[in-house]
Amino acid sequence: MQLTPGPEKASREQSKQHNHRLVFKTIYDQGEISRVDIARQTRLTPTTVSSNVAELLEEGLVRETGQAPSVGGKPATLLQVVDDARHMIGVDLAGNQLRGALINLRGTIRHKINLPLKGLTGDAALQLVYQLIDQLVAEATSPLLGIGIGTPGVIDSAQGIVQQAVNVEWQHLPLRQLLADRYGLPVYIANDSHVTAVAERTFGPYKNANNLIVLKVGRGIGAGIVLNGRLFYGDGWGAGEIGHVVVAQDGQPCPCGNVGCLETVASSAAILARARERGIQAESIEQLVALQAEAGPALAEIIAEAGRYLAIAVAHLVGALNVRYIILAGAVANFGPALLEPLKAQLVGRALAAMVRETEIEQTTLGAEIVTLGAAALLLGHELGLNA
Repeated sequence: MQLTPGPEKASREQSKQHNHRLVFKTIYDQGEISRVDIARQTRLTPTTVSSNVAELLEEGLVRETGQAPSVGGKPATLLQVVDDARHMIGVDLAGNQLRGALINLRGTIRHKINLPLKGLTGDAALQLVYQLIDQLVAEATSPLLGIGIGTPGVIDSAQGIVQQAVNVEWQHLPLRQLLADRYGLPVYIANDSHVTAVAERTFGPYKNANNLIVLKVGRGIGAGIVLNGRLFYGDGWGAGEIGHVVVAQDGQPCPCGNVGCLETVASSAAILARARERGIQAESIEQLVALQAEAGPALAEIIAEAGRYLAIAVAHLVGALNVRYIILAGAVANFGPALLEPLKAQLVGRALAAMVRETEIEQTTLGAEIVTLGAAALLLGHELGLNA
């Protein structure tokens, strides 16, 4: 009986792709490195390394930068990633405005565009997404690697389908297919909180950490979770939906149907409402952050209360996952120590002391573009094999 060569061929192709990505990742991570050192680090043969480097040079993804210091014999040639060899489109659909950016392979933003959402929903919101991406495509000065999208809601990332996004009233929207058909580029989509964790692991100070959690606190509240180097989506794509965990038993009704959800007491809308009750007028959470010094103790107590409620959710994350690095992101995180210190203080006594002591909770350093950066980082992972 004759055996078909299909599985063996597939295995060879997979091995070739793995080696190609491994060589590129090694150059990317090291900054500058020689072919000899790539072979030493990856344990690939010199021939395999040379052939993959030749392909990367031809693709324009890497370049030769000079000679390494001689240690006897012919000095080795150093290789470096060309940061602007490709640009990526990162899009953040989570706020009151759509944010988009052209981002290079190192996470440097080359151009960004913000378009007010103005309450648009359904097809009108989709048309605004097209308008945003059209403008970014027109501004690109390097070949595009693809499009990454971070959007609120329950997202089937494997199929690229927005199962439900309440803020724009999308249900079962095949967003990846729509964008791929329109632009002819690879497209990857994930929940906005999920991509913040990919951003931190790719471009932040905790890059390449095996485990980390990013708690995104803004209009909504969610957690992006990386476990064993992989983004954890959950069985139904809803991992990290902690905004609708009940933390205030006698609290306010939540649009989800529950009472006292975390979003009713610690989201940007909840903090703004409490501030107005205390006579502190602000149109946005950004304005409220700017008013911290002059608003005094009244605002400080409102922020501290939000931090204490966040601690309840963080305690469950610490107890369930025992992840050392927890990073706060989103507009509310910009309150800084006024939010972080009450959160950390309240965490003591809500989880095992030994686990709390080992937990590091910090504010993100990636700023307001963390979702667009995370959306771009999805592309680096799927297209070039660089992250979770």
